[in-house]
Amino acid sequence: MSGLSFRRAVITGGSSGIGLAIAAWLIQQNTELLLVARNQKKLEQAAAHLTSTYGINTGVQTLSLDIADRAAVTEKLGEACSDELAPDLLVNCAGMAHPDYFQKLDSDIFDATVRTNLTGTWNVLKAVVPFMKPGSRVVNVSSVAGLVGTFGYTAYAATKFGIIGLSEALRNELSLKGIRVSVLCPPDTDTPQLEQENLTKPPETKAVNGNAGILKPEQVAKALFKGLRKNRFIIIPGFQSNMIFFLKRLFPGIIYSMIDMYAKKPIGRDDE
Repeated sequence: MSGLSFRRAVITGGSSGIGLAIAAWLIQQNTELLLVARNQKKLEQAAAHLTSTYGINTGVQTLSLDIADRAAVTEKLGEACSDELAPDLLVNCAGMAHPDYFQKLDSDIFDATVRTNLTGTWNVLKAVVPFMKPGSRVVNVSSVAGLVGTFGYTAYAATKFGIIGLSEALRNELSLKGIRVSVLCPPDTDTPQLEQENLTKPPETKAVNGNAGILKPEQVAKALFKGLRKNRFIIIPGFQSNMIFFLKRLFPGIIYSMIDMYAKKPIGRDDE
């Protein structure tokens, strides 16, 4: 990926999954890293994995933080990203998902999903962006579920659609300061979060999501940096996901019909 390098990056959700895969690409480019997540033990394991695997002495710092806690984000992340330590790449990757039927989904789960995915992204942006200089990049991680509403993801899709709207508005504002904004929209990715989602995912959801495929975190990271090099705003890893987005924009009726068809014939249920 020649022509794309960063001096210092802040990655929320950097202890596992897509965030860790992005960190792995960056550390090979000698980027200083600040990994942010709630679990300090997982953060330490991630930092040890990166330094031992790639044998690079680039600094890997960690910060245990709940991004939904605005006061803590403002204080701790703001201090970690002061003028002298300002990142030229911010990746908002932290998030949660708890799929289930709408009528079974507890309202507390909806509130927690909003606080983490949408409000948490806002909190981090408010704390970090003021320190970023012209030429910097911001990446907000949404989802294919932020482009096409999916059965079983009423809470998750609401927040991921919101992240796209937030990113579009922010893109215009920050362009005046020379800061580029992109939004990453991966499909299902083989991560610990996906394993957790599968515990509550309705069979209809599995049937619908199966059409977008499952990617490895490394594939998502590769697609991200390819998209950044091309200065793309919306970055969608995977051919199938791109086709879904294309059809949704031009022929939404086709996508709705396809989703309804797969939802009526879910995996693991025989209606015949």
